[in-house]
Order: sequence, then structure tokens, then C-alpha cells
Amino acid sequence: MTKQCLYEQILPQIQSLVAGETDLIANMANVAAVLHETFGFWWTGFYLVKSGEKNEKQLVLGPFQGPIACTRIPFGKGVCGTTWQRKETIVVPDVEQFPGHIACSSLSRSEIVVPVARNNEIIAVLDIDSKQLNTFDETDKIYLEKIVALFA
Repeated sequence: MTKQCLYEQILPQIQSLVAGETDLIANMANVAAVLHETFGFWWTGFYLVKSGEKNEKQLVLGPFQGPIACTRIPFGKGVCGTTWQRKETIVVPDVEQFPGHIACSSLSRSEIVVPVARNNEIIAVLDIDSKQLNTFDETDKIYLEKIVALFA
């Protein structure tokens, strides 16, 4: 089955999971689980924008599936922080080629990070890592953006 077919299959499932549920963390947990189980990614999860020390905003680890992860990521740092800063999806075919990549796991080889916006403000990012190079493409970008739009 193609990647697009898998996304087409899970999109209605995800829509029904989050419909009527107002708890952001619960919805993120279910979305991470569906994506992780369907595609077998190395790491699938969310980082939420929260205030840290000195009221400085940062990304803080949220619901995820996979091995342990970095807990906090500063604005503009790594793929996640850069996605937050740019307010756009970033597809990284080879993480070793991304300037300032934060290696939470040396096994991660490629990555996609999608900003989650609510009222034109980034509230989180969806971060997905693969153990293979060049895992993510335009199909992932299109469907993952549709999925995170459900949090708006």
C-alpha cells in the first residue's frame, strides 16, 4: 500500500479521534500513536510551546511514541526550533546536513517537523524521525499539515 493510501486511510480515523475532544494532550497522544503504529517511524511526537525560566518561551516535550527524547528545545535551535521560528514545515532528508541539528538519538537519519498553529500562533510542533535517509517527502508534508490543522 502506498504512503498516500495509508494517510487517506488514517485521516478519517484521526478526525474522529479528535472530534469533540477538547484536551490537547489527549489528542496529541492519540495522533502520535496512530502515526507511529501506521508508519513504524523511529520517533513520533509533539513539542509544546511553553514559558520557561525568565518567562522565555521554549519547546517542551509532549506526547510521543519511541525512545527517550530531548526535553527542551530553544526557539530557533535544531529542526524543531527552526520550524517554530519559520512557522513552516521543514523536511530534512539527512539530519547530518542540517546546520545546528540537535541529535537526541544518533539513530535518527531523516526528519520532518510540522508547526501546529492556533489563532495564527505556533502552539506546538509535530516531530517525526526515521532511521532511514530520505524518508519524508511532499506527501508526508501535505497529509501531516492536514492532520495538525485539526488542532486549530
